[in-house]
Amino acid sequence: MTGLRLAKLPDRTPARLTISITPELHRRLQDYAAAYAESYGVEEPVTELVPAMLAGFLDADRSFARRKK
Repeated sequence: MTGLRLAKLPDRTPARLTISITPELHRRLQDYAAAYAESYGVEEPVTELVPAMLAGFLDADRSFARRKK
């Protein structure tokens, strides 16, 4: 026990996941990345935005959250 207020950080080793998406979804994701850059003044690649989008989707899914409990 260290007495530190901050607990040991969890494993942050990224897990690699490869998926195939439709051309339409790819265009929509690129459009979203463009809107993100316009809104925040920072260009982020789709590959950086998708994990945050998925996490937000899962966090907002109340049915899924109830199921986890």
